[in-house]
Amino acid sequence: MSHQHDHATTATGAHRRTLAAVLGVSAVIFVVEVAGALLTGSLALLADAGHVLADAGGVALALGATLLAARPASGRRTFGWARAEILAAAVNGLLLCGIGGYVFVEGIRRLLLDQADVAPGGMALFGVIGLAGNLAGVALLYRARNASLNLRGAFLEVATDTATSVGVLVAAGVIALTGFTRADAIVSILIGLVIAPRAVRLLKEAVDILLEAAPPGIDLARIRAHITGLDHVLAVHDLHVSTVTSGLPVLTAHVVVDDSCFHDGHAPQLLDALQDCLAGHFDVAHSTFQLEPAGHADHEHPTHT
Repeated sequence: MSHQHDHATTATGAHRRTLAAVLGVSAVIFVVEVAGALLTGSLALLADAGHVLADAGGVALALGATLLAARPASGRRTFGWARAEILAAAVNGLLLCGIGGYVFVEGIRRLLLDQADVAPGGMALFGVIGLAGNLAGVALLYRARNASLNLRGAFLEVATDTATSVGVLVAAGVIALTGFTRADAIVSILIGLVIAPRAVRLLKEAVDILLEAAPPGIDLARIRAHITGLDHVLAVHDLHVSTVTSGLPVLTAHVVVDDSCFHDGHAPQLLDALQDCLAGHFDVAHSTFQLEPAGHADHEHPTHT
């Protein structure tokens, strides 16, 4: 027994235009900063451009995923393509890990082995352009940042880009005032260190969803207590909670009830009570329950525990 729900619109899909605008801004910043890195010799600008490229790739993946997620469910894919958003987030996390590692290693190499000439004036000019673009991206994503895993990832990346753009400007100022060109390499290393933990966290969250771990904040013991606290419920087993995509947790459970529920027509009312309990207390709107009499579990398959 279960309730049917519409999965066509995902949390990320509702903000498709915002993502498209951020993608456009990121593309402009990338082109400008690569040009700036080539003209000024700044590794920090190149590192920031690499981070922006990863961000733009992640946003492009998220946009593509929302198009797939909007496709209707079918006999083979009963939730449609909703989980494509999580696959996009995982790829985005991997991209960020690679970019962060490269920037860190190259920054160390320059710091120790190669003290390159850097033009601080041009570096500052391109840094200001990058900062302005990143601030525009932050403004676009601020309200939507908690709507889904992809949107949160995109917001964190653009916010990080804003901070790294400030770092580029600081390095340019130090080089202009003191001639200490290794400031460019130091900022590059810091950018790599900033990228890495956020990339790992985003990747971990995506992997947890793909492995069908319980969503953060969901306490299975509390859920079990709420279910067994309802009238006519004797026990609950085979309880599973996972996430299909951002904003879509799902729950399944076998609920042992009084035999009278199957004789006096009370089962439909009990099913409503179970689903109202889950939606009201735990914000789980998609739940599927199997109502069964006492003793039924004795001859179920061992995997139903």
